[in-house]
Amino acid sequence: MGDQREKAKDDKAENAGVEQYIVKDPERFALNFARMVEEAGKAAAAWAEPREKGEIRDTVSDPVADMVRTFSKLTEYWLSDPSRALEAQTRLLSNYMSIWSNSVQKMSGKEVGEAVEPERGDKRFQDPEWAKNAFFDFLKKTYLVTSRWASELAEETEGLDEHTRHKARFYIKQITNALSPSNFVLTNPELFRETVASNGENLARGMNMLAEDIKAGHGELKLRQSDASRFAVGENIATTPGKVVARNELVEIIQYTPTTKKVLRRPLLISPPWINKFYILDLNPDKSFIRWAVEQGHTVFVISWANPDERHGKMDWDDYVNLGLNFALDTIEKATGDTKVNAIGYCVGGTLLAAALAKMARDGDDRIRSATFLTTQVDFTHAGDLKVFVDEEQIAALEKAMNDKGYLDGTRMATAFNMLRSSELIWPYVVNNYMRGKAPMPFDLLYWNSDSTRMAAANHSFYLRNCYLENNLSKGKMKLGGKPVSLGDVKIPIYNLATREDHIAPAKSAFIGSAYFGGKVDFVLAGSGHIAGVVNPPKAGKYQFWTGGKVKGEFEDWLAEAEETPGSWWPHWHAWIESQDKKRVDARTPGERTEVLDDAPGTYVKVRV
Repeated sequence: MGDQREKAKDDKAENAGVEQYIVKDPERFALNFARMVEEAGKAAAAWAEPREKGEIRDTVSDPVADMVRTFSKLTEYWLSDPSRALEAQTRLLSNYMSIWSNSVQKMSGKEVGEAVEPERGDKRFQDPEWAKNAFFDFLKKTYLVTSRWASELAEETEGLDEHTRHKARFYIKQITNALSPSNFVLTNPELFRETVASNGENLARGMNMLAEDIKAGHGELKLRQSDASRFAVGENIATTPGKVVARNELVEIIQYTPTTKKVLRRPLLISPPWINKFYILDLNPDKSFIRWAVEQGHTVFVISWANPDERHGKMDWDDYVNLGLNFALDTIEKATGDTKVNAIGYCVGGTLLAAALAKMARDGDDRIRSATFLTTQVDFTHAGDLKVFVDEEQIAALEKAMNDKGYLDGTRMATAFNMLRSSELIWPYVVNNYMRGKAPMPFDLLYWNSDSTRMAAANHSFYLRNCYLENNLSKGKMKLGGKPVSLGDVKIPIYNLATREDHIAPAKSAFIGSAYFGGKVDFVLAGSGHIAGVVNPPKAGKYQFWTGGKVKGEFEDWLAEAEETPGSWWPHWHAWIESQDKKRVDARTPGERTEVLDDAPGTYVKVRV
């Protein structure tokens, strides 16, 4: 009797498991399917309209052509030797047979180990059905062994130059991330259940969101990663009090209101990247580096770059140095009377600062007395996955596209950055937004990430060629003001911060760059990545940082001997700044010696693309 009850219980559970994949209301499902098709038509129209009007031209063919060229070289190696090709195929088929055997044994009730497991931290296959359901389990394992096999082919291909091998690894990663069964309704158990439970309403909502996002991107997909309706720059984001005290066609200079009676004598100038907007350093009161620095007694000035349009197309690095950094230094002298300044450069804003320091040293300009670089590269030998997009053919195609308008659309740069971590920054949002039909949660960091900026054509071309392609800055071949500049001429104290998991400016790259400066460099490594490792307020009590001795030898050797300290690097940096000059003077209020043009965060930062 007990056995019968157990069997009935098992049968009921099995039936319940099957029923969750069966549509209960076919008429409603059909209605929602029709809505989905209608919204798909709107999405197609939003994509086609600007192309029909000639407002944009498709640039998809350029990266696709490069990918095809790369894979052609890869396949040529494997197919040129029949035995090598056979060995590769046999390896893949052997993996498939192992999966099949494993699945058959599991279906027969045997306890067997898994033939293949997702990598640690892979969140795509967390739903229990990926392991319990034989169909989904088989899909998952087949995908994992195939993607790993493809990655191994790229690693094992001999005779390829390192750049081509790097591109092959990157493109394979993008393709395998895109083809994951977790990205499709019929092959993702969680999506399948949600679709059945809502009778397809999730797909109709998702297609509506897709149409909205293509329209918002003016014909390109502007992937929403956060609920943008919950944020407004200057209202609940970028709210540290201050004033715009100077403006030209390229920048606004913001001076922040002091909160202490005494401040450090040396003002602090922050040069943020123009690839993103400066308020990553002023997200909210709890995360704001700018607010924290003001509270420590720094007189903080920030460069807010204009969002380029046709007027900025011919501005290059000389213009960004003169109209940006030099203009800011002139403004600081007017506002404070001081000519000795501490400077911070973040990411490409740091690369520009380093080049400008070399020019200033060459020309006898000593206004900047200490420099802090945050996740900054000056040598691009080990510049990470962004180098995939940089070779002569790709840059030439990009320059042609930029010269049509005088700038590169912000969505293209945002997409490139998102592709560096597509498994985290693209596909989870594609699934959540367009298949689940759910709006993303409000998140200030991702709101900032999606608030993209354009790239001025001449400036971006100069950057790609002189840094990523030719590595001229570290070689002493970059020209500013018509003459070469050398980092070896920069002898001021430098605080060089890298982050351990940085995918944009790898820690090893920043470490190697330290050796090119002519003065003392304090290299510091923070935990986490390009953003979270920098924006890490002390109150959060998160991560850690490492400090060590002289910057020499290999990065791995330096790290092995470095001292680890829990928490934020911010207090350590502030102590370093005070070690240069800790004298304090009466606080300076914006507008005392200069005209006030606007309240912080100004107008340039609010221009969206």
